[in-house]
Amino acid sequence: MDQDRTRSTSTIPEATNIIERFPAGSPYGSWPAEEYAAARRAEGQSATVVMDLATDSFHVIAKAVTV
Repeated sequence: MDQDRTRSTSTIPEATNIIERFPAGSPYGSWPAEEYAAARRAEGQSATVVMDLATDSFHVIAKAVTV
């Protein structure tokens, strides 16, 4: 699956950090979570959008960095 595509899930994996949350009720044609994630990727940060079905919201997540 393309990294820029939205994935649906009801749980967010433990090894991730939620960077930002967006309600799923955005106006038609508006993709604020995708735009935010694209901006983070342009800055060099790992960012993916997932949908949390339990809260009906999109989360922009980044993999946790373990040292």
